[in-house]
Amino acid sequence: MSDKWYSGVTRYQWLVLVIACAGWMFDVYEGQIFNITRNDMLREILNNDEAAAKVWGDYFLAIFLAGGTLGGLVFGSLADRYGRRPIMIMTILMYSIFSGLTYFANDIYTVGILRFLVALGIGGEWAVAASLVAEVFPRKARAHAAGIFHASSILGTWLAALSGILVGTNWRFAYLLGVLPALLIVWVRASVKEPEKWQEARSSEVSGKVGSFRELLSDRRWSWHAIGGLLLAAVGLGTFWSVTVAGQDLVRELLLASGADQATASGRSKFAYGIVQAAGGGLGLLAFGPLCARFGRKPTFIGFQLAALVIVPVVCFVPQTYGQIVGLLPIFGFLTLGIHSGFAIYFPELFPTHIRATGASFCFNGGRLMAVPVLLFSGWLKGRPEVSLAYAVTGLSLLFVVGILIVFTLPETKDRDLVEANP
Repeated sequence: MSDKWYSGVTRYQWLVLVIACAGWMFDVYEGQIFNITRNDMLREILNNDEAAAKVWGDYFLAIFLAGGTLGGLVFGSLADRYGRRPIMIMTILMYSIFSGLTYFANDIYTVGILRFLVALGIGGEWAVAASLVAEVFPRKARAHAAGIFHASSILGTWLAALSGILVGTNWRFAYLLGVLPALLIVWVRASVKEPEKWQEARSSEVSGKVGSFRELLSDRRWSWHAIGGLLLAAVGLGTFWSVTVAGQDLVRELLLASGADQATASGRSKFAYGIVQAAGGGLGLLAFGPLCARFGRKPTFIGFQLAALVIVPVVCFVPQTYGQIVGLLPIFGFLTLGIHSGFAIYFPELFPTHIRATGASFCFNGGRLMAVPVLLFSGWLKGRPEVSLAYAVTGLSLLFVVGILIVFTLPETKDRDLVEANP
């Protein structure tokens, strides 16, 4: 029994994992509810202009990534300076309130502003939660716990999908549910303590460098870890928003081409993406942690991305019926989404405690900013009538090649204690 990864994990450590998962689940709900409802939302706001809806859809995703970047960088640094708990509370409150206010949006620019503000909170919350899990769990359980933390995103995707299906074209009601995470604040205040590692860093000789971007980028021990991690996240996030979420649109186009009406195509594509594909994605997220623990972080990243290069064109060109594409979507989700657990596992391991949230946030949320040009290009490419969606998505999936090359330049952290700086 002693060789099990979870042996010796305390009740408090499990509690921290549950709270982190709950926060991340609602993070993802706030992001995915837009993917689920955007066709209905944009058709209403843009008076059924399909071409404009496609372009604005990816523009809003780019705005969302930019907001997540800024929020992550700011709140990640603040979490290193002032503690994990207060910043987690602040970020949850922020994304909850502005999601709920989307219910009242009536024009394209108000939607864009609110999506940006929601993203500020989401970007910050991830960095705090990922660092907290890494610092609280012991070395042998760290990859598994961090993998479970990131895999909880599937619950947010399912919640968004079910909300989208239940509200139908009445998309505004789905955003009201975004207020519910504010209730987490009471639980966080009552249950979460600052990790010992953070308290030690605050009182150590490196305390003056806590949360410092200058320390992160000027010290050669950490600077390439930060840049390489940022580029790796940019590949993962760019392909997620331009490739993975396109599963819904691929299903919708197949159904429309088969003679289905708009309402039927919308409902069945939401189910295929939000439930079926998301189930495969969730399994990929859960599998990534144990595979990292067994084979190492780098081989697992490389293997998933190589396999993703194969499955994307298969899903884009092979299916001829709804049943066929639904059968492939779980594999598509498993391989294109699974690497995201690696970010929660790998990035906190690359940096010492006094800049851990800063560094992890710089990688993950800086990757959001680097992914913005991908989203803008994706919106332009998918909006061109002479380029089919299948060719556009397949072309965008070539970014996984870049991801593989980046992984080769980064260190392996398997079986290593969390790194600490020597001042």
